Amino acid sequence: MPTLNLSTNVPADSIVSSDILKDASKAVSRIIGKPEQYVMIVLKDSVPMSFGGTEEPAAYGEVISIGGLGPSVNKELSEALSEILESKLSVPPSRFYIKFYDVQRSFFGWNGSTF
Repeated sequence: MPTLNLSTNVPADSIVSSDILKDASKAVSRIIGKPEQYVMIVLKDSVPMSFGGTEEPAAYGEVISIGGLGPSVNKELSEALSEILESKLSVPPSRFYIKFYDVQRSFFGWNGSTF
């Protein structure tokens, strides 16, 4: 159930999506401590985006999870995702924001119900 929604202004033709999806899925699973079979990664490329008044490569992410998040986990996950974005998308860590949401089970749907 951990989900990473990742948006970037990097053009689609500059991205190898499968590498980013694979690396991010493994990082989210490992760091949050949830089975990878439940991790979802959504990657949106070519999103019109300005950061600091420029359209240089940038990204925005949101991590949603039922538990597993907290100050130390969020910091570790932010570092890991920043490394992935820098190596795979050439987005410097200073041009990436991430928001963490720790949600209640009843606020997360799956398999026609809620957790």
